[in-house]
Amino acid sequence: MPISPSPHSSAPAGDALAPANGRRPRVTIARGATPWFVPTLATAAITTALTRRSGKWAAAAVPACALSAGMLWFFRDPEREIGTGRVISPADGVVQSIDAWPDGRTRVAIFMSPLNVHVNRAPLPGTVTSVEHVSGTYVPAFNKDSDNNERVVWHFDTELGDIEMVQIAGAVARRIVPYVDAGTKVEQGERIGLIRFGSRVDTYLPAGVEVGVEVGQKTTAGVTRLDRD
Repeated sequence: MPISPSPHSSAPAGDALAPANGRRPRVTIARGATPWFVPTLATAAITTALTRRSGKWAAAAVPACALSAGMLWFFRDPEREIGTGRVISPADGVVQSIDAWPDGRTRVAIFMSPLNVHVNRAPLPGTVTSVEHVSGTYVPAFNKDSDNNERVVWHFDTELGDIEMVQIAGAVARRIVPYVDAGTKVEQGERIGLIRFGSRVDTYLPAGVEVGVEVGQKTTAGVTRLDRD
């Protein structure tokens, strides 16, 4: 399975299921992972090389290699065959809650564990009208108080009107990396950002749009449909 830096272009391709041609989906390293991945990989390479001089370096090389493998897994960015539906999941994870909002919208909150892919995707095609960083706390993303965590609030102008999506940092995730700016036109399922380590992503469905997922259901970014006809 080839690993290479994720391209700046975010055009969707296949990954959620094996493609019809039987080929394995291509996996890249997520943009924004370099500050974490490169130093870890360099440490693993140096300590492994030093074990040739002295076996004592193995005590450092083994955990460094294990950490590099963990980073490689965490920052994976597989290609996806984009699903169908008016609103698709922006995140891999599990539906944590579904809440009716006073203005008629419905919030679908998806919890992302450290084992999930952490690249987020556009839930609808449209134009990004705003990307706002909001400072806050860093309690675990599954905690109800995580509504006050540091977050990035997105608004998209779509065929359904204004769609709000919120990337929420968790206890470990201290950095949210947007890939696109306000004014950018995006396709449904296009990569739009990364949250480093465990976190949460909320999508607000407009009034009149019925929810098509349930609490506890697993979701795949760019694939799982959040609404229903």
